This record gives sequence, structure tokens and C-alpha cells, in this order.
Amino acid sequence: MVEGKTIKFAKMQGTGNDFVVINCFNEKLTGNLSELAKKTGDRHFGIGSDGFILIMPSEKADFKMRMFNTDGSEAEMCGNGIRCVGKYVYDKGLTNKTSITVETLGGIKVLDLTVENSYVIKVKVDMGEPVLEPEKIPVVSNGKSFIAEPIEINEDYFILTCVSMGNPHAVAFVDDLSAIPIERVGPLIEKYKIFPRRINVEFVRPLNKDMIEIRIWERGVGETLACGTGACGSFVASVLNNVCNRKATVKLPGGELQTEWSENDNHVYMTGPAEFVFEGEYYYS
Repeated sequence: MVEGKTIKFAKMQGTGNDFVVINCFNEKLTGNLSELAKKTGDRHFGIGSDGFILIMPSEKADFKMRMFNTDGSEAEMCGNGIRCVGKYVYDKGLTNKTSITVETLGGIKVLDLTVENSYVIKVKVDMGEPVLEPEKIPVVSNGKSFIAEPIEINEDYFILTCVSMGNPHAVAFVDDLSAIPIERVGPLIEKYKIFPRRINVEFVRPLNKDMIEIRIWERGVGETLACGTGACGSFVASVLNNVCNRKATVKLPGGELQTEWSENDNHVYMTGPAEFVFEGEYYYS
């Protein structure tokens, strides 16, 4: 890595899920991006974040997003992060369109931007169709889906529903979110042998047919205040388990997201806020 390199960044957040965002139209990054993600994500010795996002040119869409977790692993998609991308590119004048496409490792996503007084106040993301086939999530299973399947890890017993919303999620329904020892059981499920790429874990408490509440253990990050794909995966799992309607609010520790699983195109749509926190320069070596 080049010694003494300075890069400009924006710190952004969506429902409390926070990111270091780099405009790669202006900034030229060198060296190991995974290591840079770890360094910037450190809350004591770096900027501090749940993820490291690069906004880049794309040959397939209006923009390209790459997102790294704080352990240096690259994620396929990030629902809260992509809303931040939508706000960044419009507010910073990289586009004047209010409907844009963004290339991700989880496919091309369509974003509809709600603008007031020349600034984006919320973003609706077409998250695409949920993936339920185990081999595509991926989950090691002989079934055609992985819905309400029991697993036992050491002496812990879980009933999981698995879905991919561009990245993999395992969802467990509980009666009391506060009683979940998430720091202990989150890593157990994340790294369990049937999940070859590891997995994000959500614990869900249905409040009524129109609202669910969740806690999130993010693969490669730990517990976070929000996860956009996790909210959508939890919502889809809730519909599949008949505990909520096809349009519902997902209540996260960092705020609320609106979700809808359309019967017309089978796509999941997520709407929520994105905000700038601060901007600065980061010096790395």
C-alpha cells in the first residue's frame, strides 16, 4: 500500500447502519481494500463503521457499489448501504435522475429517490426476488427450500428459515428479543457447517400482521443497529411462516423500514432514510 495516502470520505448512515463512503470517481484507492476496510471501520483507531462502501463507474448500470464488512470480507449486497449510495450520488451532483440503477455483486438494483428541497430524504430500493433455493442461498440441504427447519448446534436448538436477498440470511422467531444471547449464538449460527459462505442471522419478534421487530447479527461485523437485506429477509421469512402480511413495517434498533413483497412481480421493495453524518479526510499507510 502506498505510504502516506490521504482519501476523502463521507460517513453516512441508514437507520443506524453506518458506512464509510468513498467516491471513486474522484478518489483512486491503492493497495489491499480488505485491509483498508478493516482500518477505516475500527471505532477506536479508524473512522468507525459497519461497512466500507466504494461508489464506482459501471458498464452495466448508472453506478457500481462495492461493500466490505469490517472484517475485510466483501458483501454481495447491502440494503442500507445502497440507500446511502442513492443519496450520495444525487446530493453530490453525480446524477440528476431520481430513478437510478446500481450494480452490485447481488445483481443490478433499481433505486427510486424521493427528493425535497434538492436533497434526497428517502430511497425506495427494488431488492429483486427473494431466493429460496438452498443451493443458491447457499445452505447445505436436500430440500427445495429451508423454511422452519430445526438445527442443533452444540446444545443450542434453533428453528431457522433461510432466504437470500442478494446475500444470505437465517431467520429465527422468538418471543423475547432481549433474552437472546446474541453475542454467543450469533457466531454459532453464522459459522455453522451448513452455511458454506457463512450467514447473516436475524431474530424476529412478530408484533402484529403489519409489523415485526428484529435484532441482527451481521456476518463479518457482529450485532448492528440495522441491516437492509436483513430486514427484507426477515420480512420474507415472516410472510413464509404466516406471521405477517405482504406489506409490513420492520422495526430495527436503529429505526424503521417499510417493506413490500409484490404479488405482481414477486419483487421485494424496501423504503427508508439515508443521511450524511460528516465528511473528512483519512490518512492511511
